[in-house]
Amino acid sequence: MVATIVTPATPDEPKHDRKIEVKAFDESKLGVKGLLDTGVTTLPTIFVNNEKHPLDALTVIQDEAAVQAGIPIINLSGVHDDPARRGEIVKEILDAHATWGFFQVVNHGIPQDMLDDIREGVLKFFELDAETRKKYYTREKKKFVYNSNFFLYEGPVTNWRDTIATVIAPVPADPQDIPEVCREIILDYSKEVLKLGNTMFELLSEAMGLPSNYLKDMDCGEQMMLLGHYYPPCPEPEKAIGINNHKDNDFLTILLQDQVGGLQVLNDNKWVEVPFVRGALVINTGDLLQASSKIS
Repeated sequence: MVATIVTPATPDEPKHDRKIEVKAFDESKLGVKGLLDTGVTTLPTIFVNNEKHPLDALTVIQDEAAVQAGIPIINLSGVHDDPARRGEIVKEILDAHATWGFFQVVNHGIPQDMLDDIREGVLKFFELDAETRKKYYTREKKKFVYNSNFFLYEGPVTNWRDTIATVIAPVPADPQDIPEVCREIILDYSKEVLKLGNTMFELLSEAMGLPSNYLKDMDCGEQMMLLGHYYPPCPEPEKAIGINNHKDNDFLTILLQDQVGGLQVLNDNKWVEVPFVRGALVINTGDLLQASSKIS
């Protein structure tokens, strides 16, 4: 249950119709980036976060030492050619999953320049001129999509975030449907993430005491979508929210943070900042995997 605080408008304040304002925002096809381009200096009403959730009142751990001692960082070096080290990695993953459900991996096989390039490629899309971006804006089920807030019309508050989404598997997007400015890096990066995802499914299977191919044979890795989230500077960040409290309803999420950070994980009734580690990828075992696996 979510409690929402509603502040009545004073006689001097105009009343707002959220449905009308959300529809106008969506039909502009410009997203949050478009608002920023107009030079907006106050947060539009649909983005003001008056939603109060019980989880918001929990402590946020930001102390650097506490954070560093929190989310595990697992070194995957030797995972394919050193059986003893692979066994250690499996144990580390089992412990991390049982304690956190989240961990970071380094030496995962994806080159640093490719990590830098995918961040830059996503940014380049959002730096395209407005008319070019509008051509890709849609809420239809296409294999390359650009829009703002997947649940724009259903959510109680609009997130200060735009997103591009590309279907990678089982039937990938036609390369010609992906904007040229980010096409090559999306295709190259997704191939490497698919490899890493398969490795993670093997390790998670072994952590359950099962054959390496167990989760892959369940088709856990059959579908893949690559998302690129864009959080532009906000004129009133204290009033806005980038993304709501949520769980990932998938089997596995492989997340690349930037140096801005901002990701938090709920653990033992405390929000813990996930530190930015250059070259690392954040692994989240989603709800579907937790529901279908024997990992406790």
